[in-house]
Amino acid sequence: MSTEEIWLEKYRPRTLEEVQGNTETITQLKCIAQEGNIPNMILVGPPGIGKTTSILCLARALHKDKMKEAVLELNASDERGIDVVREKIKGFAQKKINLNQGIHKIVILDEADSLTEGAQQALRMIISDYADTTRFVLSCNDSTKLIDAIQSRCAILRFTKLTDKQILARLLEIISKEDIKYQDDGLEAIIFTAEGDMRQAINNLQATSVGFGEIRRDAVFKVCDVPDIDKLRKAIDDCCGRGDFNSAQKAVYTLWEEGYTAYDIVNNMSKIIQNSTTLEKQLQYEMLAAIAQLKMRILEGLPTFLQISAYLANVSDIAEKYKSSK
Repeated sequence: MSTEEIWLEKYRPRTLEEVQGNTETITQLKCIAQEGNIPNMILVGPPGIGKTTSILCLARALHKDKMKEAVLELNASDERGIDVVREKIKGFAQKKINLNQGIHKIVILDEADSLTEGAQQALRMIISDYADTTRFVLSCNDSTKLIDAIQSRCAILRFTKLTDKQILARLLEIISKEDIKYQDDGLEAIIFTAEGDMRQAINNLQATSVGFGEIRRDAVFKVCDVPDIDKLRKAIDDCCGRGDFNSAQKAVYTLWEEGYTAYDIVNNMSKIIQNSTTLEKQLQYEMLAAIAQLKMRILEGLPTFLQISAYLANVSDIAEKYKSSK
């Protein structure tokens, strides 16, 4: 088993055929690769789902051995000011490179929604002025943070979170190549912690493998510093099954005393409820609606155990009313 290399880079897809998930969007990129005429694009979606990897695969297909000189990749969250746009990006756009007819240089801007408004205004002019030679691909989590003038100049491609099945397929491929010992519950734990984020899943896989030599459920949760899922699941069952608020509160309070934040506890409770196969749908929807309100209060500045206790009491009440209405 190799521990010197970062698996995230070692197993990063090199071609569009290797990219997992987002089939429709990847098909669009494959068509662009065949035609050779790449438009200005905005790639929108949550982190770790293959936005940057996909566009690098496209750039590789278009430029092949000229990748280094014909592609500029920048992280806009690190270099977000107007000077970077004027110097680095404009300088690259002005650079003369001998490319095949119809093929353009490519500027890839990761986390483009971090660019200041001044930088975006400067970028808008560069996109227009160098349209004949250079194409721009902006990757971001929230396209609404980009000014309208940039959005109107770009085709928008949307990426969604990967499914558990897609993440599992990639993990099993890496496990096979690295010859790692694993248990099924360990892989389930990695998928649970990843939340559709392939980057997070692969990082957690390597960290667990290096730290414990085997992918086990308890090892994954230790590496990821996740609150005891069994205690959280028991608390939810106590509220829903027996309406036992006191027992549920005690179970969650032990996690609070261990130092987990209100958001850690609530976020994992939310995932347990969302992934539950035993809760009836109507009850599940009401519990998720209540926990969404709780998350909002925590993020607005009320990360207290009192808020969590109020939620558990609310869930107990919801469950009791639901039973009596049947």
